Amino acid sequence: MSEIIRDKVQDYRPGPASELPLEPGERLLAVFEANRRRYWLDHAAMAALGAVGVAVILPLFDRAGQIVIALPAVAAAVAARGAWLSSEAFARRWQLTDRRLIGPQGRQVMLLEIAALRRLMGDVQIVTKGGAKHLIKHLADSAATIATIEAARDARTRAKR
Repeated sequence: MSEIIRDKVQDYRPGPASELPLEPGERLLAVFEANRRRYWLDHAAMAALGAVGVAVILPLFDRAGQIVIALPAVAAAVAARGAWLSSEAFARRWQLTDRRLIGPQGRQVMLLEIAALRRLMGDVQIVTKGGAKHLIKHLADSAATIATIEAARDARTRAKR
């Protein structure tokens, strides 16, 4: 009979214990963590978007009378989602070093491989030269985060010359 091997993804627990260690001589420049206020503002935006969707779609199906029930249900569902996932969201962090960005679940992006940095509400999207995309979520100041990462990338570029 064949052996069933447990997937390592099922053993994942977010937090510092799951991050890659710093290499010898590597300096930590900044740590980017989720901001509680931004996290709940993002969920409020999701609830508002869901409410608009419900208010538009239900009348199309001749169910306008159910909007009164559906709006609080959408808000409650998004609030429950936020409460359920909050511990995981706040355990995840990204570390910026003088060489790379180290993310959760063993993710890493070398600074010289960063092709683009984009703001998405309170998040920062990192696009590599190879096309890989990473997201640093629920930041208090995404513009400052981009400026910090760009400064580290520029310093790394100068150091490599």
